[in-house]
Amino acid sequence: MSGPLPAGALSRTTLRSETLLVLALSLGASAVSSLISFTGSLTKPGGLKDQAATLNSSYAPGRPWLDLAWQLFGIATALVPVALVAHLLLREGAGGLKAIGFDRTKPWPDLGRGALVAAGIGSAGLAFYLVARAGGFNLTVVPEALPEVWWKFPVLILSALENSVVEEVIVVGYLLRRLGQLGWSPTAALAASSVLRGSYHLYQGIGGFIGNMVMGVVFVLLYRRWGRVGPLVVAHTLLDIGAFVGYALLAGKVSWLPTP
Repeated sequence: MSGPLPAGALSRTTLRSETLLVLALSLGASAVSSLISFTGSLTKPGGLKDQAATLNSSYAPGRPWLDLAWQLFGIATALVPVALVAHLLLREGAGGLKAIGFDRTKPWPDLGRGALVAAGIGSAGLAFYLVARAGGFNLTVVPEALPEVWWKFPVLILSALENSVVEEVIVVGYLLRRLGQLGWSPTAALAASSVLRGSYHLYQGIGGFIGNMVMGVVFVLLYRRWGRVGPLVVAHTLLDIGAFVGYALLAGKVSWLPTP
């Protein structure tokens, strides 16, 4: 997954700059945006649980075809940093995304492992969110606020897949590889990956930060054990589909699910 730089490889300075640029174009920028958003929530009158963080909302209310175009555009452009990572790994001679285990060579093990991870994390994550919100440490998370149109659920599923691919490829596979090549210890790299994951969820509140940071530790350990981000993408996709679609189906119909 990582190792010392071979003869003739890119310099550490180049790899460091490359890594910072990839993060600045993707999840690093999201972390800064999340921090600004959380600061705004903290300084706004009222408690955190009385405020809402909406994940999937309409870009063009009342204009469903234009809204769909914007939704698909947003999903496609969010995946550009993943294409950049694939290019950089190909340039390195590592075989592209195959170097971090994001390929179709082991579909069934990836699906099985991912489903098991999702089942284990899903219930614990929901319980933690409910406790954190009740304690005033988290905003009310609204996973979706899309109009009732035919493309609602397909877009939610695509959004879940996009989130999962971007996060696991960049914050686990790519970042750990680069930090290892730059001489970071395994513990330091795990901490950096996990804190980054928590940081770009800070807009949800302290609970979102801590919960996702813990999830980040688990995902890094599993990646090191399996050497593949494939199962992590599966697990993350299933978790997000459960959150997005589950909220769409249950919001306002069950008493235990918080709504704005």
